[in-house]
Formats: sequence, structure tokens, C-alpha cells
Amino acid sequence: MPGQRNRRSNQSSEESPDTPGRRKRKPKPTRKKKALLWTGGVMGFVLVVGAGGAYWLYQHFNGNLNTVDVGDAGSKSSVPDGAFNILVIGTDKRTGAGNEGYGDAGSEGHADTNILFHVSADRTNATAMSIPRDMITDIPACPTKQKDGTTKTVPAEKKVRFNTSLGQEGRDPGCTMRTVKQLTGLNVDHFMMADFNAVKELSTAVGGVKVCLAKPVNDPKSHLKLPAGESVVKGEQALAFVRTRHSFGDESDLSRIKQQQQFLSSMIRQMKSDDTLGSPTKMYGLADAATKALTVDSGIGSIKKLTDLAQVIGKIDAKNITFTTLPVIDNPAEGKKHITVVPDPTKADALFAMMRADTSLTEVKKKEADAKNAAAAEEAARLNGPRAKASDVRVNVLNGGAAAGSAGEMVTWMQNQEGVLKSSNGSNAPAKVPATVLAYAPNQADQARKLADLLGLSASALQPGTKDAVGKEPMVLTLGPDFKQAGTPIAAPAKAPEGIQKVEADKSVCAK
Repeated sequence: MPGQRNRRSNQSSEESPDTPGRRKRKPKPTRKKKALLWTGGVMGFVLVVGAGGAYWLYQHFNGNLNTVDVGDAGSKSSVPDGAFNILVIGTDKRTGAGNEGYGDAGSEGHADTNILFHVSADRTNATAMSIPRDMITDIPACPTKQKDGTTKTVPAEKKVRFNTSLGQEGRDPGCTMRTVKQLTGLNVDHFMMADFNAVKELSTAVGGVKVCLAKPVNDPKSHLKLPAGESVVKGEQALAFVRTRHSFGDESDLSRIKQQQQFLSSMIRQMKSDDTLGSPTKMYGLADAATKALTVDSGIGSIKKLTDLAQVIGKIDAKNITFTTLPVIDNPAEGKKHITVVPDPTKADALFAMMRADTSLTEVKKKEADAKNAAAAEEAARLNGPRAKASDVRVNVLNGGAAAGSAGEMVTWMQNQEGVLKSSNGSNAPAKVPATVLAYAPNQADQARKLADLLGLSASALQPGTKDAVGKEPMVLTLGPDFKQAGTPIAAPAKAPEGIQKVEADKSVCAK
């Protein structure tokens, strides 16, 4: 596994939380403890960061962590300003006792389970989007740090499985982060990665995770054997539940994603329960197991940094965490159902746009109202003010990822339909952009507002500069993949696309 493990040898002087002694009143969890443990709830089996305030405990957990330097793929700040995104990766690497029969023999660990966890700017809600491992996508070139300290750039690959963004050709988690950014247009600030042991050890540490089955299962391949109804699973049975592909749905990876989300939602509820938060022994065991299983980027590569992150995430109620899956369709080039898939050309873009605009999927009226009010305030702050005449708007249009010919189409439409006669076609942008953006100078703000009105641009698409434009210098409109055709508003949709899968973390569902 990438990164170096640094274990400290001070455990001999440590007292375990369950050391026999005088019986004391069970302490109520402090807010700090709850924040630390809640990190584990948010990410299911990979994000527990601590269980107490003692210095030796922090040192012990620090020694458990593995870190990887992903360069500029991630954020240097443990808690970035505004909305932020954490990529949770479960690998199929055969590490740990009893895992020899799982995954691929000799695998460096591919991106087997992937969840992009988006935390809203106001910290009231989160979206956990699963990314299918068998989805066909493009993987960008990525620099990776080698064991000898040098940097090797792994070449880009087109139309390959998403799971090869990790492990294949020596790619590290930074490559997976870059792939997600290119795919969704969302900055990925941090990653957290774990292997098979995380599921086994953490499910055991909390005393088991409750799951529900609509029918009895006896799967000889995953060794999952459970009756219909509710069961509590831990250890090998927990791992079998999240790994089985032949027990539920259409036996595809897409069906398995749903049961993994069920498992993680149930673990969130278990970790937030008084039974867990009120038990120092469980808290210690959970945090110890999680930090041993974790590999993270250097931006959150210490217990202090993870604690900072936990204190932000800890305020999110389970009912405001929505699990969803990146919308996909069967790969037209494959011709076989669910062998590989590709992003749904309509629904995927709409979901990405919502996440970029920080629009919550949570179906809670108060949160929806808060999100709308926040968006309205942002729009008002950015878009309120005088408008220039269309004939006075100067703009150069570039293609930064839209369909071929889009820049010319836009210029023709603006000149003939909207009277923006001082618009020009600048051809292709120097680099692709994740979403359409309008760059303008402070003294062009009135022109920017007018163009935003004409094109249906949201405030998030406006990119003000710091220096005034000189003379006839134009604004620059770069069209991204969210541009469909001239005359169609570019702003993010106000609600999720029809048919998208959504499950709140406080809901219990049964695997079918």
C-alpha cells in the first residue's frame, strides 16, 4: 500500500480503557468525543479519528495512520473554505490476516468501492455519491511520488474502467482524485482509503451492524448466509455482506453498491447511538481499528487535522446525509447488460451540476429552504447591480470542453438573437474546464451581469478578476461540458433529475 507506516513504541506505558479497577460512573461523551466519533459515522468504515483527549492517545492514533503525498491533487487545508469533497476509496488489496482469498491475487489495490462525500458550504448537509468501479471513463496523466523520492508521471488513458485509476501502472490515490475531478468538475480536497480489514474490524468494534434482507441468502461465493429480515453482522459476515454480487438485485456491481450504502447508513446510526458513544471501550476500539485501516493524504495526515475535519462534519444530522449513485447506462460499445457502464449523458451531468452548485439532495423542507436562501443570497451579492446594454458587451468565447463548434454556435446566437455584436470566437481554450465560466474585470461587472442574464449563468459561473480591463479588452466566456446549445440556460438544475437513486442515512431499507 502506498505511503509509510510510522508506529510509535510507547504502548507499554499506556493503560487500556477497559483496565480493571475501581468502578466509576460512565462518563457522558463530550462534544469533542462526539465530533471525533461522528467522523466514523459519516464515512462508515474509514473515518473514525479518535476517542478521547489524552495526549498519549493522540500519539498512539497518529502512529496508526498511513499517509500519501498526492501533490496538488488535494488541498493543503484540512477543512477548506466553502463546500468540500472527500473521496473514500475501498481497495481490493489482499492485506491482513484471512484476506488471501479476496480480491485479485497480486493486485496493488484497485479502486473497488468509491464514494465522493460532498459537504455543503453551510455544513448542514452532505451528499455521498457512489462511483461504479466498472464505469468506463478517461484517466488523466498524473504525477506520483516514488519510494526513492522522485516523481513519475503515469500517462493518461482513455475509455478504461474507473477502478484502474488506482494501482494500475503504479497509480496512487491522487490519480483517482484527478480522475474524479475531470469526470465531475468537483475539486477533490482529500482522500481516505482502506482495505478489506476495515469492514471486518470496525463492524466488530461497534458490536455488529444491523442489516435487513428481503429474502434469505446462502451465497457460496461470498460465504454470506443470512435469514430474511434483520440480522447483525460483523467480521467476516460483514465483509461478505458488502462484497456479495450474487445475492441481490441483478447481481451487478450496481446492485452491490445499494447494499454497501445500506451497510454504511446502518453503521452511521450505530456509531451515533448512545450504546457506542457511551462506551469508552467501544470508542477506543473503533478509533484504534479505523486509524490502523486508514491511508490518507498528507493534508489530513495527523489526528489533529482529522479532528479539525471531524468537528465540522460532526454537526451533520444523519437525516441530512443522502446516499446516491452516479447515474449510468449500459455501455453501448459492450452490448451486454451491466458488464461495463458509462455515465448517463443527461442525469449524470445534472447531478454533477447540482453538487458543483452545492444544492442538497436531502428531502428535508428546512434544509431545502436554507439552501435556496443561501443560493439566493449568493446570486444577489454577485448579480445585483447595473446592467450594460447588449451592444456594449465585449466577450471572447472559448471552447473548454463543450461539443465541437460550440464557441461558434454561441457567438452566432449572441450576435443574431441577443444583439451582442462585440462577441468573438476564440476557438479552443488552453485547457478544459469542468463547467462554463465567465472571467471578467471589476470594471466589466455591468457587462458580466448582462451576459449572465442572457445566458442563464448562475453566480458560481462568474469569475471576477482583480485588475480593471484596459481599453477594448473583452471578457472571456469559456464553455464547459455543461453547455448544451445556445439559448439553453447553463445554470445548475434546481432539483435532482427524475429517477435518481436517493437514500437518507437515517432510513433503514432491506436488500432485495
